[in-house]
Amino acid sequence: MILTSLSLYLYRLPLDRFLPVGKQRIDHRTGLVLQAKAQAEGEESEQLIEIAPLSGFDIDQQPLSGFSRESLEEVQQALVALLPKLQNQPIDYLLEQAEASPYPSMAFGLSLLHAKLSGKLESVRPVTATVPLIYQPVDAPKTELIANIASLDSCVRSVKVKVAQTSVEDELSLIYGILGQRPDLKLRLDANRGFSLEQALDFAACLPLESIEYIEEPCQHPQDNQTLYRAIPLPYALDESLNEPDYQFMMHEGLTALIIKPMLLGSIEKLQRLIDEAHSHGVRCILSSSLEASLGINDLAHLAAILTPDEIPGLDTLAAFSQDLIVPSGKPQCLKLHQLKLVASTQQD
Repeated sequence: MILTSLSLYLYRLPLDRFLPVGKQRIDHRTGLVLQAKAQAEGEESEQLIEIAPLSGFDIDQQPLSGFSRESLEEVQQALVALLPKLQNQPIDYLLEQAEASPYPSMAFGLSLLHAKLSGKLESVRPVTATVPLIYQPVDAPKTELIANIASLDSCVRSVKVKVAQTSVEDELSLIYGILGQRPDLKLRLDANRGFSLEQALDFAACLPLESIEYIEEPCQHPQDNQTLYRAIPLPYALDESLNEPDYQFMMHEGLTALIIKPMLLGSIEKLQRLIDEAHSHGVRCILSSSLEASLGINDLAHLAAILTPDEIPGLDTLAAFSQDLIVPSGKPQCLKLHQLKLVASTQQD
């Protein structure tokens, strides 16, 4: 299969409400859409993928910290330079370029494009079950949060709760409030390295441990996670740690899961190697979004069915988006390709 044309588009989607990125908040999401056409034996295939590093600035114009190391501008420039080199190449060249790219979001996008052109994502039914994300928006009343909990489908078994965001008292009240309405739920807590060891110990000591699946990155210093677990047997998961440039999987006491954000980590092949190693130590692997728009979320749902078929991915992040992107998810508006800004194209006018 030979790549016959490629086009790169830029999108910017405002959010209806602020979305948490660690302890920061964003009010819009920007990213790129790469369109590729390829031919094999006279038949043409066209696929679109989203490339959206989680970088930029928050609502206070502070740089987002702890997520993508590359900027959208860096990835855009690299792709603009790459497109002419991809023209008329076999689609396997996408994998070569994915492995060579210094930018994880670009590496993931190119490998995803190869998978889609190869028909690998079409062969699976996407994961439709969700783990709802529960947090207290700064611009919404608590009554809305209570209503959201009450409206959870009875088939929902787990929810994700942001912690280390406000006061310990408020967050414990939220946790016990959720379980007061739905005692059958299991909670996945996400601290985004928001606690000191002392704070984490105080917080964990007040938790209903039997209802907690795990807590993501509880401590500011990851080496403290094991100390926390030895004091209070609260299983923990790694998320931000995977994004460290020199991260290598190591089994530690209390480690129960890896939260894998493909847009932050790199190619599908790299993800598969990490998942295989973690699984060999009995550690769960859960695919999670990097706040992609609906195009990216749809692809992650397909990819989760391939890479982590026994886990429900963390993809419940579209509620705050004002519009869908290419793939409808139920929003009143869905942006199509012609409505996006064309950045570069190998097509001749």
